[in-house]
Amino acid sequence: MLQTHTHWHDAQANRALFDQLFEEIDDASQVVVLPEMFSTGFTMDSARVAEPMDGATVSWMRERAFSLNKVLCGSVVISDAGQYFNRFVWATPAGELSFYDKRHLFRMANEHQYYAAGQDRVVLEWNGWRICLAVCYDLRFPVWLRNRGDYDVLLVVANWPAARQVAWQTLLRARAIENQVYCAGVNIVGTDGSALRYGGGSVIFGHDGAVLSECGDQPAVITQALSWRSLSAAREQFPVSLDADTFTLPT
Repeated sequence: MLQTHTHWHDAQANRALFDQLFEEIDDASQVVVLPEMFSTGFTMDSARVAEPMDGATVSWMRERAFSLNKVLCGSVVISDAGQYFNRFVWATPAGELSFYDKRHLFRMANEHQYYAAGQDRVVLEWNGWRICLAVCYDLRFPVWLRNRGDYDVLLVVANWPAARQVAWQTLLRARAIENQVYCAGVNIVGTDGSALRYGGGSVIFGHDGAVLSECGDQPAVITQALSWRSLSAAREQFPVSLDADTFTLPT
């Protein structure tokens, strides 16, 4: 997970920044996670900064995934079919692309006026792990992120302001415990072009809520191995999911 500041509305500078940080990545890592809107900062100027899926930033993600031989993922402002999306893009070393469009748009910043909401919950499989993708504000909606027996890792990319830092780590820990999954959240640091300050706090929680890896409020690159044996044993010994309420989500 790469926690850093980002350059406001400067995709080229941000790609160069992450190229430098890639040099610090552990060779053993399989998935490299960048923050929300890593190429622009959390902006409402979607019409000006949006790129198509075959644009420079997604093309760069595919190229770097191949050269690093790792999955590279993070959210990008995307223009698609006449709409703008806060899109969590997942690029594999083989050049395959998958994506999740942020479902819950942060109305306190008027995100819902400048972006279209995603309709589909997305769970991807990588090397035997099932990974649910989420973006920032989605974290506040546990029904949307409920583990239906279909995922093992909840991966959240964010630009979560320092003013609500307690909520950030509290909600990440809660999602890990209630869903019996690993929960990884990647945030940024510094002050953006909207004068919002970000306190980092990127963290990986175990299925029991224990902190496995954590960043402070400075740029950092952290790597964490996840144990399938530990997760499987916990679910078998303490099968909370057997008593979960059933429900359906309206479209």
